Amino acid sequence: MSAIQDVRVGTAGSVPLRRALPRLLRSPLDALVGFADEAGGEVVRLSFGTFRPYLVAHPEHLQHVLRDNAANYVRDGKGLLWRPVRRAVGDAILVAEGPRWSSSRDVLQPLFTAKRVETLVDGMAVAIGEAVDVLNEPARTEQAVDANEALSRIVCQATMRVLFADKISVPDAVRVVAALGTIATAMVPRLLVPFMPYAIPMPGDRAFRDAVQTIDDVVLPIIRETMRQPSDSPDIISTLCRPRSVDGQEVTEQQIRDDVVAMISTSTETTIAVLSWLWPVLERYPDVAGRLYDEIDRVVGAGPIQRSHIAELQYTRMVLDELLRLYPAGWMIPRTAVASETLGRTRIPSGATVLVSPYVTQRMAAFWDDPEIFDPERFAPTAPRRQHRYSFFPFGGGPHQCLGQYLFLLEAPLIIATLLSRFRIQLRGNADLTPRMGASLRPRQNAQLTLVPVDRSHAG
Repeated sequence: MSAIQDVRVGTAGSVPLRRALPRLLRSPLDALVGFADEAGGEVVRLSFGTFRPYLVAHPEHLQHVLRDNAANYVRDGKGLLWRPVRRAVGDAILVAEGPRWSSSRDVLQPLFTAKRVETLVDGMAVAIGEAVDVLNEPARTEQAVDANEALSRIVCQATMRVLFADKISVPDAVRVVAALGTIATAMVPRLLVPFMPYAIPMPGDRAFRDAVQTIDDVVLPIIRETMRQPSDSPDIISTLCRPRSVDGQEVTEQQIRDDVVAMISTSTETTIAVLSWLWPVLERYPDVAGRLYDEIDRVVGAGPIQRSHIAELQYTRMVLDELLRLYPAGWMIPRTAVASETLGRTRIPSGATVLVSPYVTQRMAAFWDDPEIFDPERFAPTAPRRQHRYSFFPFGGGPHQCLGQYLFLLEAPLIIATLLSRFRIQLRGNADLTPRMGASLRPRQNAQLTLVPVDRSHAG
C-alpha cells in the first residue's frame, strides 16, 4: 500500500451527517451501496454524529482487512455494532478473539472440514427427503405452504441429525431458529442507533429478551445433561462439552452455551436465509426457473437425490452463487482497528469502526456488470475469471471465514433438488425482492407457496 495523505472532512472520502442520515433512514442498504459507488471504491467515512465508521468496499482493501492484516482488524465484542450480537450469543466463537476464539475454533473446525461434511451427505439427503415428505399432503390438497416454516423444518431436521446427533429435537430446533430470527430483527433498532444506552428502552428489546430466554430453555438442559454424561460422539454439543481450558481456566457452562447457540445459528441461518430468496427469484425470472427445473429433471428425475448428483447440478450451483452474491446472509462484518494505518487514500485511526459488507461490494458497478440483475451466467464455468478475489466473499474471509460454508454448499443443492424434483412451486402473491434488514437478510414478505406435484407417469 502506498502512503497517502489523510482525507479531510468535506472531501469525497467522507459523507457528512446531513447527507448520510436521510439516505440511511430511507433505505440503509441502498445508501451503503451508493456511498461506496460514489467513492469509487475508496474508503469512505460516514458521519452519524459521534459515531463515524469507515466503509471499506474495494476488494483489495477487503483482502487487507480480512486476511493480510486481519490481526489489526478485530471483532470487538464491546464495540457498538457488536453489542446486540453479544447480548444474544455472549462471548461465543462468533464474537470472541484471542485464546477464547482459538479454543472454540480448534475444537469445532474438524467438524466442518470439506472432507468430513462430504461424509454427511447421505445422512443429510435422507433427513431432507423425510422432511419434504411432510409437504405431500398440502401439495395434494392445494393448501398454502409457509416458505419460512417449511425451510426451517427441513434445515433443522437435516442439521440436528448430522451435526447434533438429534440431541435437540426438530420441534425444539425450530423454536430456537425462530427465536434467533426474532433476535435478528429485534436488534435492528440497536444497530441503526448503536450509540443509544441500553438503559433507554427501544422497540424490540422485550422481544429480544424473550427470544434469548426461549433459546436458554431449550439448550441449557441438554448441555447440563451432556456434561453429566460425556461421550465421544462427534456431534457439536458433545464436542463442546468435553473438558478443556482457556488461559488455564476451565471452560464454563455459559461459554459452552454461547458456542452451542452460535453453532445452531451458523449451521441453519445461512441456508434458511439464502434459500428464502429462491422463491421470489424463480417467480421473477421464469427463464432461470425453467433451466433449473430442466437440470433437476435430467439429473435427479423422480429421486431420491444421491451424492453423485451434486457434481452434475452445475446450473443449480450457479443459481446458488448468484443468490449468495445478491443476498448474502451475513451482509455486514464490523471490525475495530487496533492500530492506525493508511488504507487506500484514507487514514484509519486506532479504535475506529470499519464496516465491511459483502452486500455492498457484490452490488458495486465497478466490479459487476448490471449488478442488480439476477444472472447465474456470471458463475458459469466458461465465464471470465473475476479480477478480484474479494469481489465475491459471501462467507467472509481470512481466519474468521464462516465455518459452515462447505455445509451450505452441499446442503442447499440437496434441498433445492429434493423439492424441485417432486414439486413445481408457485408463489402466491407478488415476487417481492425487497430485503428486510436484520442480522441476516430475508425478503420483506415471507413467501406463501403452492406446491404442484410433478407427474412423472408418462416419463421416458
